[in-house]
This record gives sequence, C-alpha cells and structure tokens, in this order.
Amino acid sequence: MITPRFSCTQSPNSVIISIYCPSIRAADVEINVDDTLVTVHVNPYYLRLNFTQAVVEDEDSSAQYDPSSGVLTVTLAKEIKGQEFKDLDLLAKLLAPRPTTYQPVIEVLSDEKNVATGDAATGDDLSDEMRKLTLEREEILRGKNHVIHFVNYILISNAAAAENDWQLPQEIPEALPPLNITAQKRYGFLDMYSGYFKYVSHIENEVNELGMDAETCSVLERRQRRINHEDQKWDEEHYMADYADDEYIRELLRWEHPHLANSTHGFHYTEDEKLAMLGLPRKEYLATPIQQHDLYLTLITLMFSYAYESRTTQCDLTSESAWTISSLTPAFSALDPPKSTSPNMADDFIAEELVATLVPSYRRSLAFPLYRSFALAEACQKDVARLFLSGKRNLVRCLLEMKNILDHHDVYYVYSKIWLNDFCAWVQVCARLVTGYLHSKTSLQDISTFSDETFTKLGNLLIGLKVDKNLIGWGLIELEEATEEALERESDSDDVSDSDDEKDDSD
Repeated sequence: MITPRFSCTQSPNSVIISIYCPSIRAADVEINVDDTLVTVHVNPYYLRLNFTQAVVEDEDSSAQYDPSSGVLTVTLAKEIKGQEFKDLDLLAKLLAPRPTTYQPVIEVLSDEKNVATGDAATGDDLSDEMRKLTLEREEILRGKNHVIHFVNYILISNAAAAENDWQLPQEIPEALPPLNITAQKRYGFLDMYSGYFKYVSHIENEVNELGMDAETCSVLERRQRRINHEDQKWDEEHYMADYADDEYIRELLRWEHPHLANSTHGFHYTEDEKLAMLGLPRKEYLATPIQQHDLYLTLITLMFSYAYESRTTQCDLTSESAWTISSLTPAFSALDPPKSTSPNMADDFIAEELVATLVPSYRRSLAFPLYRSFALAEACQKDVARLFLSGKRNLVRCLLEMKNILDHHDVYYVYSKIWLNDFCAWVQVCARLVTGYLHSKTSLQDISTFSDETFTKLGNLLIGLKVDKNLIGWGLIELEEATEEALERESDSDDVSDSDDEKDDSD
C-alpha cells in the first residue's frame, strides 16, 4: 500500500483531511473512524491517522473527491465541539501507531470472603465448619511450639558463635561483565542497528574514527578512541592563530539564525518538509526512562553540530557541510553518544551532566573544522538553547535539514539511517521523560505537553550554562594569554619603529 500525501486542518467543530490520491474511483473509498483513529483506504492508497482527540462520523461529516485535482477531502466532526486539536502539522505524529497501554496482569475477582447466599446453611455444614476451625487452631498451636523451639535454637547458636567469634571477612563481589554471545556490537538510535560498517574498508568514510572495528568496539573502547583522536587532531598553532586574527569570527558571532530571528507564530512546514516527514519511520519507541534521558542528551549534541554548521556557513550549504556535521557529532564519528552520569535521576537534568554532554562537542569544534574559537562554541551553545526554547517544530525542521544534507552524501547518508530518521520521528511523537510506561488514560495530547515542557526545561538550563575552559583539557587559558602577550609585544615594537621613523623625518 502507498501512503498518500496529505494535510490536516481544523475548524471549531470539525477536522478536515486533504488527501492527494489521483486516478481513483470515489465509490471505492473506505473510511473508518474509531475514537481517535481514522483510516482511509482506496486502492492503492492507505492512510491511518491517530489524532490527539476523538472524532466521530455524524450528519456533519462528509467526503468529497475532486477528479481534476485528485484531492479527497474528508471532513469529520469533533466529538467535543470547539476543542482544539494540536500538532496537526506534525505528520509523523499523526502517522504513528497508538501508544501502548499497559493493563494490570492480576485481576481481583472478589475482596470478600465467600459467604453462603440464598438458602440458610444446614446444621451439617455448620458442624463441618466448626471441625475445620478446630483443626486449624490445633495446627496453629503446634506451629507456635515449633517456632519457639527454633528461636531458642537460634539464640543458643548465636551465643556460641559470639563466644567463638565465628566471623569471616567478607567483600562485596565485583559486578560481572555483560554477557556477549556475539562479537558484533549494536549502535545508533536506542542501539537498534548493526552491520552498517561491516564493509567500511571499501568506503572512503573520513569521519569514521573506529575503522574496521566499528562493528566490534565496546562502548568504553569507542569513547577512548574518540578522546585519543581528538587529542591527535588538536593544533595549538591553529587555535592561537584564530584567536589572534578573529575578525571574521567576530562577524560570525554577530550572525543570527533565521529560524530564531523569525517568530514561530504562524509556523508552517514547506511541501518538501511534509514530503520528508511522510518517509520517516512509523515505530513505537519503547525506551526505558534512562534511555529516554540519554536521547535528550544526544539531541543536544546533534543541535550543536547543526548550529556550528549553520553559523559558519550562514545557512549557505557547501560541499563540506555533511563532513562538518558528521565530524562534530560524537554519536556519528565514534558511535559514542553521551550517557547519563546519574542513572538514578532519569527524570531530571542537572548542570554538571549537561556540561559533560557539551564538552566533547566543544573539543571537536576546536580540533576539526576550519574556524576554531571557544567564543564561537559558546555562541553555538546559545543557539542550541534558543532552538530548544523555540519548541519541537523548530527542532524537527532543523533535524530535517540535517537529514537532507546527509541523505544527499554518498558516504555519510549512513548516519541519517541510524540516527536522524528516528530522531525526526521521535521528537514529533514520543519525546518526553518516560516512554513505554503509559497509563491507560494517557493521551497523545499529554505526550505533547510532556515533550514541550522538557524542551523548555533543557533550553532554560542550557542558556545559563557555562563550560569551563579547563574542562577542555588543552590549556586554552595559557594559550590565550601567550597569544595576547605576543600581540602586545608586536604592538610595542610597531610603536617603537613608528617613533623612530618620525624622528628620522624631523632630522
């Protein structure tokens, strides 16, 4: 079946679905409505939409087909008139399946003791009950005697043990390493992927820092290789040169991203963006709370790479754009996404954790691309904070732009496959603090509220966050001081030479 192009709008009392399905027979259209779920089928097209609120078929509902334009317009009444349906422009959210609900697996049939109903109990039944109670009482008394004897035995044994000090030194056993039944490791979004780097030796992937070991490296090995590669690529002279001659970098710092300069009021996706959203995965991401937490941290690093690429090119894409994004993202180049530093705080974010998330992005922005400036990295961090504060629609637009850049690259498209496709869908549909553990009454409207609140919380934390230069580990403060001293000496020597020239002219 083919998923047709579609769009959704609303009036105070109805939802209007416009479906582009040319060359069909209007009599063959089948429309089913089940609470929030709407399906439209006409060969060869099939569309299933899951709204945040319920719709109904009544006398106000209708379906009209225009053969000249090929557009089928379905109008469905809202169950509650005047109710606002949010996120009708997030197509991936509408196409996603219903969230899984979990019902109790134990059913309580009755919380009362069985009692005789109807006719009164006979005398024999009462006699039997009395005999059973008597037997149970005797069993309880015998059990108490056994317990008393056992307790006395324990007390005597403990006394003997105290006299002889029967105690051996004990140590907490070390945790066993995870059991791996295969050498192949998983990676990507929620560790769902493998095999994408099996033939990496035949591909010119310049950003892959794991080489032919990408399929077998453990998480710790990936991180160590990433750090070692960053240290190897770090160039003190390049950093000092950009620090001394920063005229163009100051110009980049003054630039403002158009997605942030334009108001989100009246936000609309373009037709190309809508078409891209139709091709996104339609999955239910059953992440644990800690996995969900880590996805938010990874999203921060993705947005940092996007912000750096956008700011340094001023949204004018170059042939190096895909390389820049892939090189600056640890989850791409080393398959090393950030992990939570506080597993017991999966439902909250702390400043120290966000700093640890940003440090690798800062390091990579100072070691790999053309413009290497700490002030530029700080500006990118502020861009990330403002993008989070602007809401998930702007975030989705940025992710779609990154996806478009990588999809059109012969090599780096693989990172779109294992990361960006799922992120584009996840941000629209599932982004919230706890995924997969929904109450049966949790609605898509509640999920949308959770995700917006989380993005706002992260944006407010990031906007005031300060990354210490000492955390980068390359002596940035000392290099900047040395550069300033060299500039001062050069300035003094120029002043002396100018004064000598003036003296010679006067003579």
